[in-house]
Amino acid sequence: MPTDDLPETIHVTTDEQLRAVSNLTRHRIMAGLRFEPTTITQIAERVGLAKGSSSYHVRLLERAGLVKVVRTRKVRGVTERYYAMAARAIVLPDPGVGGPDVLMRHAVADLEASPVDGERHVRMAHLRLTEEQFAELGARLQALADEYRELSDSSLPDASLVFALFRPAPQREQAEGGAK
Repeated sequence: MPTDDLPETIHVTTDEQLRAVSNLTRHRIMAGLRFEPTTITQIAERVGLAKGSSSYHVRLLERAGLVKVVRTRKVRGVTERYYAMAARAIVLPDPGVGGPDVLMRHAVADLEASPVDGERHVRMAHLRLTEEQFAELGARLQALADEYRELSDSSLPDASLVFALFRPAPQREQAEGGAK
């Protein structure tokens, strides 16, 4: 599917959209729709769900404006719909202090579900950076992710890249927050 006509981003702003993206199954469905239009049957096979369950989740995503029908065709008298993401990227709202970060929860769940014997690169680094270095590193990470997204080939196996660059709360605030 040509992505030239897709908007660059959709900002999740409504409760309906937030509920739609908060579900791990729907997150995995959306991940599968990023590179090529897919039918309910194909979604069910990839995600490991019954067709009825896949249809239910896709309808919720479609109602929330996050996925859309991009093509239809008749197969033995039945209209087969092909779904794709409604934009190239989805921007989630800031979870706020102490709120759940949906994106990171999904990333951890996907990492935990990945094959243990598969190649994985997981690192954590604690850094001390100036504001300028912090901003530069964030921009470089985003540019690198964008560069490799452009190189993505839908015929190749999926790979996920997640990064989080943030300044943790001071230790005292973390201890007080955990004691409440």
